[in-house]
Amino acid sequence: MRIAILGAGSLGTIVGAYLSAGGMDVELIDSYKEHVDTLNQIGAKVVGTTEFQAKVKAITPENKSGKYDLILLLTKQLYNDSILKELLPFLKDDSVVCSLQNGIPEQKVASIVGNERVIAGSVEFGATFIEPGVSRLTTEYTQFKEYAFQIGELNGETTERIQRIKSVLDLIGGTHISDNLVGTKWSKLLINNAFSGLSAALDGEYGDILDHEIGIVSAVHIADETIKVGHANGVKFAKMGGLDLESLELRSENDIPERIQTFRAAMAPSRLLRASMLQDLEKKRKTEIDYINGVIPKMAEGTGISTPFNDLVVAQVKCAEESQTVPNFDTNIKAFEELLSIRKEM
Repeated sequence: MRIAILGAGSLGTIVGAYLSAGGMDVELIDSYKEHVDTLNQIGAKVVGTTEFQAKVKAITPENKSGKYDLILLLTKQLYNDSILKELLPFLKDDSVVCSLQNGIPEQKVASIVGNERVIAGSVEFGATFIEPGVSRLTTEYTQFKEYAFQIGELNGETTERIQRIKSVLDLIGGTHISDNLVGTKWSKLLINNAFSGLSAALDGEYGDILDHEIGIVSAVHIADETIKVGHANGVKFAKMGGLDLESLELRSENDIPERIQTFRAAMAPSRLLRASMLQDLEKKRKTEIDYINGVIPKMAEGTGISTPFNDLVVAQVKCAEESQTVPNFDTNIKAFEELLSIRKEM
């Protein structure tokens, strides 16, 4: 099996290291030439909650050749149109494109490469790009080896090819097959909304949100909005890491302390994670906020569901994008505090 990792950033570097060490024929494809050169010269190095290094083969996009059997899509959704159209000549009729992107991009991916080629999944571990050739695993290693991916066919069937791809991804970390792909993607979206969005909006690690009373209560409300909008669109959320995310919906304000306790326990292994969107802001790059928290107000249209907490995250991240600055935690958390005060008065 010939594998391409399309987007060898923080996650792709780790994926490439473990697949290469596992004896797979894999190419790490990335536009950052210094990173590609370093990967070829010294290999892919994983630091953080583990220490690991492996020899890898890396190329820039213009050096793709031949045909790939499996493409692991880890680029940002911002670039899907151009990246996927450029990929078409390198696909066989039975090639598989596995979308491991944030959000729910599968419909767009399928519209370009063909529905029959697409499977989808969610990455359930965190990573931070340190420097060319080096990525930090921020999820506890034991958690990573137990829950690294969920994957599934778009129609929910458990096919021979999904089993085959599971065996490949198991070389990296624990891979679980989902028969509720839509629910799996929405569950990952919920976690991204509650923690990646706030991490970017506040300039903090997940642990900073978990430890701050206003931050964690805001995360609870972001999750609640996501669940309510998902339900209004016919989504049944899948369990993630053993956690029943649907149980996080708020029936009343009295549920908040219990939801806080659940989040603090469930997210403890990811305390060190800094959102990739925050890393984008630090590099003065455009983020994927429209494909993360921005999905919720769009999907809420016509449902009568209000989404003020997701709206505020989007507004703060877009403000940082436009001003090319990194948010200030103490400043931006006050806006969430004000929103919570307004909510109590209603």
